[in-house]
Amino acid sequence: MAQENLRREAVIDLGTNTFNLLIAEVNDGELNCIYNDKLPVLLGMGGINQGIIVKAAMERAKDALQRFCNSCKEYNVVSITGVGTSALRAASNAQELVDYAKRELDFTIEIVSGEREAELIYKGVKLSYSFSKPGVIMDIGGGSTEFIGADNSGVQWAKSLNIGVSRIFQQLDQPEEFTVEHIQKIRAFLDEKGGAYFRERQSGLLIGASGSFETLYEMVFLSEFPATNKVVSIPFKRLVSALDWGIKSSLKERMDNNWIIPIRKKMLPIAAVKAKWVIEQLGVEQVCVSPYSLKEGVFTREI
Repeated sequence: MAQENLRREAVIDLGTNTFNLLIAEVNDGELNCIYNDKLPVLLGMGGINQGIIVKAAMERAKDALQRFCNSCKEYNVVSITGVGTSALRAASNAQELVDYAKRELDFTIEIVSGEREAELIYKGVKLSYSFSKPGVIMDIGGGSTEFIGADNSGVQWAKSLNIGVSRIFQQLDQPEEFTVEHIQKIRAFLDEKGGAYFRERQSGLLIGASGSFETLYEMVFLSEFPATNKVVSIPFKRLVSALDWGIKSSLKERMDNNWIIPIRKKMLPIAAVKAKWVIEQLGVEQVCVSPYSLKEGVFTREI
């Protein structure tokens, strides 16, 4: 197919912590990623547990969308799809951002349910893994975390829980250092929200959907996550060691670790506790990371 006949489309994932832009083409059933960008918008900071987007976060969101739209013009994108997740689901003033995108930037933001978010995550991950071995997908978000149990026949179960790292971080009053008491509170919160549910759903394989799991990969291997369209395994014992380090680490240690991106440095212990808790609940023995998640899943409508 001639290059000029390919449609360049964009997906913007408006997450609770991070906004992600993906510009891609679909050619002969294959997703060809042209350009990625991510910005630490922290949309849910200061208001997610009160059901509101605070003024400063709203302005950061608008600035990020403007930057993304400028990039889309540079790459001759023909259409933009915006997907809003947990922070926008919870916010009483979410329509302000939806209206801004439509009025000023001429694209539509769809605020999806947790179930729809899980479906899109599965579709994205499935581009990188055939599910020849059954597994559970985990997507660690700022506001919610999605779990999808799947095998080669498709999705067997899906669950979206409001246990995102930013939500928990704010419930704990944004600690700089995490004490034993903080860790106990996080685990108790996870037990309350999903313990009984996960004890009935065992899985030897956990598939981390990009994001925090890419950071864990980089912490283990001390190298950048590879440019790939397939899942990548992390040695299990080395991953558990990295999680234990993340749980016990001081803020200075995390700040000094160049493999942890800035937006994750303060909240990494929460993500580490969650990942280890899920591994224990499910009886996981193998972990791999998919480079794809929600935004790639949106593109599957064209594949």
